[in-house]
Amino acid sequence: MDKVIDGITHVNNESNKREGTRIVIELRKDAVAQVIINQLFKFTELQTSYGINNVALVKGRPRILNLRDLILEFVDFRMEVVIRRAKFELKKAEERAHILEGYLIALDHLDEVISLIRNSANPEAAKESLINAGWGISDIQAKAILELRLQRLTGMEREKIKEEFEQLMKLITSLKELLGSEHLRFELIKTELLEVKEKFGDERKSEIQYLADEMRIEDLIEEEDVVITISHLGYIKRTSATEYRQQKRGGRGAIGSKTREEDYVEHLFIASTHDTMLFFTEKGRCFWMRVYEIPEGEKTSKGRAIQNLIQLPQDDKVKAIIEVRNLADKDYVNNHYIILCTKKGIIKKTCLEEFSRPRVNGVNAITINEGDELLAARLTDGNNEVMMAVKSGRAIRFPEEKVRPTGRGAIGVAGIEVDDETDEVVGLVCVSRDDKDRTILVVSQQGYGKRTPIDDYRITNRGGKGVKTINVTEKTGSLVGLMDVLEKEDLIITCKSGVTIRTSIADIREAGRATQGVKLIRLDENDEIAATSKIEEQDFSTLK
Repeated sequence: MDKVIDGITHVNNESNKREGTRIVIELRKDAVAQVIINQLFKFTELQTSYGINNVALVKGRPRILNLRDLILEFVDFRMEVVIRRAKFELKKAEERAHILEGYLIALDHLDEVISLIRNSANPEAAKESLINAGWGISDIQAKAILELRLQRLTGMEREKIKEEFEQLMKLITSLKELLGSEHLRFELIKTELLEVKEKFGDERKSEIQYLADEMRIEDLIEEEDVVITISHLGYIKRTSATEYRQQKRGGRGAIGSKTREEDYVEHLFIASTHDTMLFFTEKGRCFWMRVYEIPEGEKTSKGRAIQNLIQLPQDDKVKAIIEVRNLADKDYVNNHYIILCTKKGIIKKTCLEEFSRPRVNGVNAITINEGDELLAARLTDGNNEVMMAVKSGRAIRFPEEKVRPTGRGAIGVAGIEVDDETDEVVGLVCVSRDDKDRTILVVSQQGYGKRTPIDDYRITNRGGKGVKTINVTEKTGSLVGLMDVLEKEDLIITCKSGVTIRTSIADIREAGRATQGVKLIRLDENDEIAATSKIEEQDFSTLK
């Protein structure tokens, strides 16, 4: 098949006369239900667009009307209907009142009328006698009197005639007021429309929306924070952040993703389902994916091979991830930059606008020298300070302005000096100069860590050796993580065994640059830390 909509395993028609139309669509386990629904809207007749050409006869001539003109013409039409109807009803009421008035005259002179009719030679003579009797009877009234049945002469019938005449006079007065007041006519139109709504109004059988091309697909997807994990062997999934419950510092942690024995979670990232993910590979390529397109899975599930989601070559792997809220915002992408760094200490800055046009097969983000590979990527506004740290325990801090923007194909410049072939960059941080509440968190291979004030790291030029950031010993192991944190955030640590722990940043005490820090997680023998990430602290007291 063409696989225009991928992820559907079976479709069953369960429609019946009692419940109406019902189509059940079964999805593949790793398929995203809301994405499938949106694809059905777009590629099938589940949602249909209709073009409307509002042509109407206005004063006998065809015209194309917009919504406002349609309403105005409809109101004018209703006004004309109300006037013509009122005039018609007034004419009928006046005609009937005229006859009733003749009846009342005849009843007031009943004996004389009976005598006059009895003494007349024929109906025509009787009519003329009534007209000429001096009671003010017209030709129409005289004819109606002659046709009056004798039973109407009883007392009860006489009262009915009087009552009908009085009601007609009130109606005539009301109709004349209506015809003489535009305000009353508008009030009547409003009342009648509300009556129609009350009598015939019900819920729409279909939903009217903008054209599918104008509707953003994420508008139909619930926005929530999710944890994105990518394993060492390239399996990716998204999991609700609430599945990672908070623990105390130094705990054992909980089982995270189920991985193969030789696999472990290498990247752990927090993002919103409405964000766009930019994936940067170790060979310097960039790929795009919306967060809601990433298959959802439980915390303990393995995930899906990333090669099945993006066109990633077999000999390449994802090394860095950046979340972007809206790539279509021109002001935003023109005033933000992506900073990339490699394991050998190369750093490069490129305007985000150059990554704002997604391509299925990706684009080149940085040219990587032989023997080097991309390590990290960060999004900045151009006014940050950059920090880089190496495995041997050194870190450097310098202004972002020291790295001038270059194109996607450039190599970059030196960020920090790497001692030898065994040493390499392990972390990249971009911190706003105005953010005084942040501290620098470092984590070692054997689960030790600490927080240090940013100002403890003096500002230097890029390309230097930097200063000590942690006391690396056999007990602590090499430096594996560097990040900027707030006390209100949580730290998530993932081990190569698949164990994860989530702990409050506030529980990690501050210490000087030359110290080894405190135990963050108790590791099993031969286990070590694989990835670290941070997330805003949340209340999980209601979770079971």
